[in-house]
Amino acid sequence: MNFPTLKNDRILRAARGEEVDRVPVWIMRQAGRYLPEFRELRSRYDFFTICRTPELACEVTLQPIQRYDLDASIIFSDILVIVQALGMIVEMQPSVGPVIPDPLKEPIDLDRLNQSVDVKQELGYVFEAITLTRHRLNGQVPLIGFSGAPWTLMCYMIEGGGSKTMSKAKKWLYKYPEESKRLLQILTDIIVKYLIEQVNAGAQMLQVFESNAEYLNSELFDRFSGPYLSSICSRVKSELKVNSVPMIVFAKGGHYAIKQLSTFDYDIIGLDWTIDPIEARNIVGNNITLQGNLDPCSLYGPPEQIKKMVKNMLSKFTKHRYIANLGHGIYPDVDPEHLRAMIDAVHEC
Repeated sequence: MNFPTLKNDRILRAARGEEVDRVPVWIMRQAGRYLPEFRELRSRYDFFTICRTPELACEVTLQPIQRYDLDASIIFSDILVIVQALGMIVEMQPSVGPVIPDPLKEPIDLDRLNQSVDVKQELGYVFEAITLTRHRLNGQVPLIGFSGAPWTLMCYMIEGGGSKTMSKAKKWLYKYPEESKRLLQILTDIIVKYLIEQVNAGAQMLQVFESNAEYLNSELFDRFSGPYLSSICSRVKSELKVNSVPMIVFAKGGHYAIKQLSTFDYDIIGLDWTIDPIEARNIVGNNITLQGNLDPCSLYGPPEQIKKMVKNMLSKFTKHRYIANLGHGIYPDVDPEHLRAMIDAVHEC
């Protein structure tokens, strides 16, 4: 597609284990509600209208790149666009978040899903936004594409939104284990196609968000999450018609599964803030890049304190095979200047 030449490949080098001049940094949810420029745009457009309009999605993606000295951009979208492509209605309600008015209740409800999704047709707006953004970035930094993981998407589809326990979704794992695997496989097949098309559209890295790993234990993870995460990575890498792109897996709350994650062929493992970097490195070894893991709430502290915490974090991770980030997405009420203090501190170390 004749994209502009990449000027900053620092994060790609870190992903491959190559030497870098400084630690690369990007932030989960770096394009979002904490930025006043995003809130201004959001006051004029519905959330999913922004997602589905390539020009708007591109504009939002570029907002943090224009504000901060970051080493990567991540396309503005939502993990639930896959759920929408399957034929389920998803609403973004103020002060509530995503709501699915008619969630899956019994296994027979699987029959109402659009299981033969034409990814290019249903999610083409994402690919258009990626291509447009690659050009608009003008090679400044790489562009990351992403998807939610099967278990995380299954939770939303059954719970109908967020949940403190995920008890409805977990009930399926115990009561309908085979039907649960059927749904997880349906999601896996779509995610693989979705990620491949993101790369074909211009994405230079990919992240898979298993945001609800914390609701599983090792046994449930090995049956209902791990096999699908592994399959996604191996299939995407084998089916890509372009050179392989680095893949990140982020399993929030999945401290019990770090060893398993390290065997799945992902290039990078994202860590949440509950995991000690030294312990994680000892578990995964030296051939996998780690990403993370500053506590998002630490950004509520004063800038000087943030800088000290970043310095301490980087001393544990060290410079080799490391990408700085938060241990989860940035919260909407964080002062943007406090994020700047974090980013500057990473650059100063």
